[in-house]
This record gives sequence, structure tokens and C-alpha cells, in this order.
Amino acid sequence: MLVSALVGAALIATSCSGGDGSAQGDTLPPAGSSSRPSSPAKTPPAAKRPIILAFGGDVHFEGMLRSRLADPATALGPISGTLRRADLSMVNLETAITTGGTPAPGKQFTFRAPATAFTALRQSGVDVVSMANNHGMDYMESGLNDSLQAIKRTRFPTVGIGRNADDAYKPYRVTVKGNRLAIIGATQVLDDHLISAWTATDAKGGLASAKNVTRMVQAVREARKGSDAVIVHLHWGGELEPCPLPRQQELAEQLVQAGADVIVGGHAHIPLGGGFLRGRYVHYGLGNFVFYSANGQTANSGVLLLRLQGRKVTKAAWKPARISGGLPRLMSGSAAQAELTRWNGLRRCTGLTATP
Repeated sequence: MLVSALVGAALIATSCSGGDGSAQGDTLPPAGSSSRPSSPAKTPPAAKRPIILAFGGDVHFEGMLRSRLADPATALGPISGTLRRADLSMVNLETAITTGGTPAPGKQFTFRAPATAFTALRQSGVDVVSMANNHGMDYMESGLNDSLQAIKRTRFPTVGIGRNADDAYKPYRVTVKGNRLAIIGATQVLDDHLISAWTATDAKGGLASAKNVTRMVQAVREARKGSDAVIVHLHWGGELEPCPLPRQQELAEQLVQAGADVIVGGHAHIPLGGGFLRGRYVHYGLGNFVFYSANGQTANSGVLLLRLQGRKVTKAAWKPARISGGLPRLMSGSAAQAELTRWNGLRRCTGLTATP
């Protein structure tokens, strides 16, 4: 699957904002004309070129969305065009990949989807997902085994889940236009009574836990080796909380110091603010993305686009969307501008800056 060409040398600028210091929602061009990401080959590295990264929020295929898997190429609707035009697109897959298993005890909501979810994501332009979240093991150990088998069978790049701790914290490594990326996924959100059962250890499978800060720092430092940029995807924050929690800010600081270049994530079901921390890009909440129950403020969504040049994010843009029928649909005109202005205002409580 090809992506369209980068246009205009002036667009490869070090500015990350408009003249008013706010991120712009329509200034990032489509990405370059190379093929979609592939695993690093044992050949001399190609010359590095700037790349466009696209991030969407929480995705599952419950309720009205399940039937969309019958036509994988259209499962994510029109937003797929935005994802395909990026050099690498990533979302949070907030569901177990299984058709069996036993629902986790004590949970009000449990999500699962068949392995065709991976087909739908791939055909919709998604290149990698994190399953490290508070629904990734909703169907417990047997659901975990099914998920791991589906990942292996489909070879869909998935982080934050594994047959043991080393596997769960292991980065997905990929070279895009000569840029060696390492991508890690982990969750800071787990039900208290499920932490032990869901957390991957040396002896059992599960999810990568960001509650273990020492292990997270180690994972970032290991990912830093042999990489041009390290991307960390985190499930974190409080539901419907518009500002980051202190534990999010503390973790972001520690991971940036360890070598993370981009930190993104979600869980709040609403978008939060993003910006720069010590020259690295942090986004505290991407909101819902493909989510059957989104309504009211939880239907606010969007795509985060980052232009990455080496280790530096040289431009950031938020493309506002509104979820309708479970699918995000890009906004336009005055409605989009109003939402973009509101989104930029969310940065005020983050401690982040609009520019490096």
C-alpha cells in the first residue's frame, strides 16, 4: 500500500505551531511515496527522510461495530484515508481477540472481537496497535492465549502483550524511510483485583504494566539501543478527566529522561492536551476512536499527526473528528476550527508547551 508524496520543502519546518502558538489542524501534508513500514532488513540503512506518524485513540468492535468486520476494507469508514496517507499509523486496540474465553470477574464491560479485527485494521491503514489496556485481557488466560495465537497467525504488529514480561515489553522495531523506530506499549490502568492476573511476569503471559516504572524505564532504555526514535504508547489517566493526573506527568518525565521521543496514549474517553516536554512530544489522551458507545463529550475524537525528523517532532497537528455510528468522521469548516481551538486550550493544564 503506497502513500502519497511529501510536498513543499517549506513544510519540513522546525515550527510546531501557527503564528498564535497553537497546533494547526490542517497544515501537515500527506506523507512520502515509499511503501508501508516493513521490518528492518540486514542491508545498509537508507537515507533518513522526515516521516508522518498518525495516532488514533481507543478502538473496539462491539455492538453496532461488529458487523463492520464483514467488509474489512471499509470497517473504519472514511477515517481510513487519513490513516493510509501517513507513513505509520497506530491505535489502541481495546479488546481481547477471541471468540471464547471466560469474562473477567467483577467487570461491568468486557470487550472481545474475532481475529478478523486485525484484517480490518490492516486494510484500513493501521500499521501497529497496542493491546496494553484495561480490556486487553477481558477474557482472561484463555482469551490471552487466543489473542497471542491470532497475533502470531496474522503477523499483525502488536505491542504491550506477550507470553511473558520480556515479550510484553518488547518493542516493535520497524524502519520507515530510513528511520529506525522502536514502539513500546504499556498500561497504567488495571482493575485492582486483576493486576496480578493480568500483568506479564517472567513466569506467565499478560500485559506490560506501566505501574512498574523501573521496568518501563528499562524497556525504553533497551529500545533506545539501535533506534533513531522511540515511541511509547500508554493507557493512562482518569475517565472523563480533562487534565493529566500527577502519575501521568511523573511517568512522562521519567520516560523522556530514559530516552522516549514520542509518548501518546489514552483511556479518558475524551481528548486531552498534547505538547512538548524537554523537547520531546507527549500527548495525554487521544480519546475514543472506533467506539460503539461514544456520545456527548465522549464522541469528541480526532487524529494526531506528527512529523518526525530523526528524534525530533518538527510539526504536530490535531485533525478534529466527531464519532457518529461508532466511527470517527473528520470535522470541517467553522466546527473544526472551534474544536481545534478548544483542543489547544486543553494544553493549559498539562505543563507542556506548544513548541519545543
